[in-house]
Amino acid sequence: MSSKKLPDTALVQAYMDQLEHPLKDVLQALRTIIKNAYPNISERIKWNAPSYYYQEDIVTFGPPARKMDEILLVFHHPSVVKIASAILEGNYKDRRLATFKSMEEVEAGREELGRILRGIIVEIEIGR
Repeated sequence: MSSKKLPDTALVQAYMDQLEHPLKDVLQALRTIIKNAYPNISERIKWNAPSYYYQEDIVTFGPPARKMDEILLVFHHPSVVKIASAILEGNYKDRRLATFKSMEEVEAGREELGRILRGIIVEIEIGR
């Protein structure tokens, strides 16, 4: 008997259903913002956490078990370094980080997060 693999979105939903974290609502809100930033963004599990891509990898949640007082987003598409934003942290050559500790921070960063994601997608489109 063969077992079928769940679609990527179902795997992410199963991950979310099983996640026990004090900031699960923050992670879910960020997930919704990311998915709604551009119609063709897809999600899957990568590095044991939800990850988002459009033709190329864009952003992945840091492992929620890493810290119980924040949710980490790792923007790992190299074009993120071209985007100036107060919510992006780090001076790495090919990635930036963003952390969220509350729903208030999510709401305050909602528009900026969408702008960052759309900026990366524009760069992906230009590079194609």
